[in-house]
Amino acid sequence: MSLSTLNNPFFVGVRDGAEREAAAQGVALSVTDAGSDATRQANDVQNAIARSSDVIVVNPVDSDAIVPSVNAANAAGIPVIALDRAPSGGIVVTTVASDNVEGGRLAARQLARLVGAGPVVVLEGTPGTSAARERGEGFNSEIAKFPQIQVVARQPADFDRTKALNVMSNLLQAHPDVRGVFAANDEMALGAVKALGARAGTDVKVVGFDGTPQGLAAVDAGTINADIAQQPEELGAEAIRQAVAAAGEEPPEESGAPHKVPVRVITGDR
Repeated sequence: MSLSTLNNPFFVGVRDGAEREAAAQGVALSVTDAGSDATRQANDVQNAIARSSDVIVVNPVDSDAIVPSVNAANAAGIPVIALDRAPSGGIVVTTVASDNVEGGRLAARQLARLVGAGPVVVLEGTPGTSAARERGEGFNSEIAKFPQIQVVARQPADFDRTKALNVMSNLLQAHPDVRGVFAANDEMALGAVKALGARAGTDVKVVGFDGTPQGLAAVDAGTINADIAQQPEELGAEAIRQAVAAAGEEPPEESGAPHKVPVRVITGDR
């Protein structure tokens, strides 16, 4: 299992769920951390191919950059399971992911309900990842149904808390009257909360996405008003279940249908 990063509580949860399921299934699981470096991830996958792994589960740093690695695994006859983010090409058995488009829609509805009317900003994820693209697609299509809400800025903060703090600080300079923020993951939401200070959750409503322990704690504290909660442990476990099934089957000739894990809205009322 090649994870994009373990410097994020969400992916720590994915790893933990995968390791528990692997132990329950009696399979040997090796987990690598790409450290958000696409080149390092390519090396990790190449090493897995060289070791003749039965199945490779990959959570891409970059959906485009991972394609040669997926192609190499395909050529070696090793089934590939995509996790959380889909590669842009190559053949995968399935992509195990949260329903990111629906999550984006839920976030838009929740933010519109919280704000009522006025300007909002969007902190986008890492460009080139399917998760960032799909969450943005869902949010943008749904927020367009609320003409009283004006999206005055959309800017990537790469799913990173420190980058989100800096991006949000700059956006507040340009848009001091902002009334809402959608952050496409909890790390960015927490960075936005720090930039907002006492305004977070009060006169500026914040909606996050992931359902990490720190994100949910911020919901309880009232600094994040709502969180679109994924189930990271279940994502990891389901990836292992799919990998075990794939190990006993012929690799597909074309990429299979995605396996969607539901998301839900968490508020202070739960």
